[in-house]
Amino acid sequence: MKVNVTVPKVNEYHDVTFSQVKEHDTIREMRMSLLVPDTDVAKPAVIYFPGGGFTSANYHKYIQMRTAIAQRGIVVAAAEYRAVPDAFPAILNDGKNALGYLRRNSKKYGIDSTRIAVMGDSAGGYLSQFVGTTAEKSEYMPDTGEVADTTVSAVVSLYGISDLLTIGKGIDTDFHASPTSTEALLVNGVSYGEDTAHAITDVEKSAKFASPINHVKKGLAPFLLMHGDADTIVSPYQAEEMEARLKENDVSVDRVTIEGANHATVEWYQPEVIKLVADWLVEKLF
Repeated sequence: MKVNVTVPKVNEYHDVTFSQVKEHDTIREMRMSLLVPDTDVAKPAVIYFPGGGFTSANYHKYIQMRTAIAQRGIVVAAAEYRAVPDAFPAILNDGKNALGYLRRNSKKYGIDSTRIAVMGDSAGGYLSQFVGTTAEKSEYMPDTGEVADTTVSAVVSLYGISDLLTIGKGIDTDFHASPTSTEALLVNGVSYGEDTAHAITDVEKSAKFASPINHVKKGLAPFLLMHGDADTIVSPYQAEEMEARLKENDVSVDRVTIEGANHATVEWYQPEVIKLVADWLVEKLF
């Protein structure tokens, strides 16, 4: 049997600590797992931030997507982040710290530190968009004790959130108007009394500041925005509105609609969707 070598061997670095954060009386270790193609050249990388409704960040998910991208010669680092009850900007601090860790340890993992992208789904898409739109700002890295390069080469957002004020546009405005919606908890933190609980629309200034769409500016890295037209959790308008804002600022953006796909449903795990994402990253990173 003759074998044609078409993909590299891929090694995993499991549960690597990329930063430590203080939580009450304890120190929490923030972790990532890396898939590293076993090649002799310096490789581009992508950080994957998992979805979880702002309440969890299981960085072991989406293994099909991560493996497929690694087999194309890209290091894939799947990173966790702090979720509710931790309030914004903890999530963004962690995203920036994951990026800083990869840059500081680029030689260890064979990474070309000038070619690092970010991607995520749902809340992870929100984080990838935010890392992309605040690429030049180091103030979101207070725990590192140093100024780090937080620029990225590309941004991928799968059914991600760009505007916290319009997540339910056209689908479910009642839930998203509640003080118990996860976006309200993300911005406000957890409340222990009715008088201090606020819906996201009651804190419009804070919600706008905590929305990636309001940080778009000229000179950003290219974006890939993908959304299902049957999404009942995060409005498909999110991708449309983010695309428009990026174009207004002359930022390269591709938007793809997956017909019949709801939020994180099986359509997102199909080979043609995974290939589209991998192809796009290869185009932008090589």
